[in-house]
Amino acid sequence: MADPELTALLELARKVVEDAGAGEQLEAYVSRSRSTDVKVFGGEVESLAVAQTEGVGIRVIVDHRQGYSWAGSLDADVVTDALAEARDNAAFAQPDEWQALISPGELESSDPVTLDLWRDSLLTVPASAKVDLALELERATTAADPRVRGVEEVMYSDTASETAIASSSGVEGSARRTMCSCGSFAMAGEGGETQTGYGFSAGRAFEDLDLERAASDAADRATRLLGARPIRSTRLPVIFDPLVTRSLLSLIGSALNGEAVLKGRSMFVGREGENVATAALTLVDDPRLSESFGASTYDAEGVPTRRVELIVDGVLRGYLHNGYTGRRSGTGTTGSAVRGGFKSAPGVGARSLHAVPGPSTPDELFRAFPEALYVQSVSGVHSGTNPVSGDFSVGAEGLIVRDGSFAEPVREVTVASTLLRMLLEIAGIGSDLVWLPGGAAGLTLLIGEMSISGT
Repeated sequence: MADPELTALLELARKVVEDAGAGEQLEAYVSRSRSTDVKVFGGEVESLAVAQTEGVGIRVIVDHRQGYSWAGSLDADVVTDALAEARDNAAFAQPDEWQALISPGELESSDPVTLDLWRDSLLTVPASAKVDLALELERATTAADPRVRGVEEVMYSDTASETAIASSSGVEGSARRTMCSCGSFAMAGEGGETQTGYGFSAGRAFEDLDLERAASDAADRATRLLGARPIRSTRLPVIFDPLVTRSLLSLIGSALNGEAVLKGRSMFVGREGENVATAALTLVDDPRLSESFGASTYDAEGVPTRRVELIVDGVLRGYLHNGYTGRRSGTGTTGSAVRGGFKSAPGVGARSLHAVPGPSTPDELFRAFPEALYVQSVSGVHSGTNPVSGDFSVGAEGLIVRDGSFAEPVREVTVASTLLRMLLEIAGIGSDLVWLPGGAAGLTLLIGEMSISGT
């Protein structure tokens, strides 16, 4: 049965687009969200923010000129003013022959999937219980290991969002989802040394959160780095932690963005149909997977989402597209329109980007080489990566893996290669797929060799 509030949002969007004039394309994107954010430190609440936002973004296209405006209210008069402003903005825009709203003829014939992404129970949890959870996570982290001296930060966050979109071309859709998470940064020390480690838990409902796991992961990741030192510069196989792999895949996903490709700002320009990775790698974006926290039945233009195969058995199959980039490239939309909320027009992005898991467990990957560097965390990911050339150079900390087990911890080193070389030198893909908040998932990933710069 349809949710009455979501139905009301869709009806509001429909009402806005009914006002479309002759020769005018009109789209309304309506959203409502409720969120809570908690931070605690030293047994006290550092910050607590409970917010509810709602608004509408209106897109007007006339003679291939696009105008956009938004309003942070669903009041009828405010929405009317936003529509007038969008029309005014369109009058001053430059014409673009590819600028148009999605039409029914551009959609695939398959029906959207049904996803269970909403938990009513999250909305009934009082703010006090969320604060208590964060405080308990702080206590559990410090109690997880005697070497944990304190906690740098503990946070809790949740959101319940509902969106609806309608256009004068007849394309429409609606979606809703809930998500919550908690995380802790443990500080472990011996003598004058301090190391930090992060642990988290995420789910769709409050009761999904596993505090003990978040606390123990934070403590383990901090304590195992105690005694870390730089190593001599060398070349070694590198094993990426799932949290690091998530960041790596996000970089690759941004280079597979149709907008970046059309602008020539991607290392994958002109390489469709080529072998760009080892045959073991299949990279897909599938927002229809309910376990993904980016899952959605519709994209930000009302297009039903679908599984998009980007790299299959190492071969580049295509790119992510919204209506504009798909039309301009001649391939059509892949249902990959995204927005930062009602304040922005649709862009292009991944929602559930992940590598198809391989057959190897992390322990098996650890035993694949006599010696390797396990990278637990990285720094300077965006400043150290060039999406056009693919150059990759980041600060890293982690542990040497020797004979299948963790050995000495390592810090203040730089791992470097190029993203394209790394894709071709993937030596193992873990079976441990981990869904994380955001648009990409992580798993343990083994690269055959990378340059390690240390002392």
